[in-house]
Amino acid sequence: MNQTFTVTGMTCGHCEKAVTRAIQDADPQALVKIDRSSNLVEVESTQARDILAKAIAEEGYAVKD
Repeated sequence: MNQTFTVTGMTCGHCEKAVTRAIQDADPQALVKIDRSSNLVEVESTQARDILAKAIAEEGYAVKD
């Protein structure tokens, strides 16, 4: 299922990689697309939204509803 998260705190390519890695640690099959200028993270995943949001937050980024 497609899910979109608003994630603040991403300032560089390293941040994008960290968020992508956190999501893919929770779901290795997840497809992640990040638009840093809009603070949007689009995820195609079978994992529940709260699991993915927690993975992003544990990496140190704020996830807004």
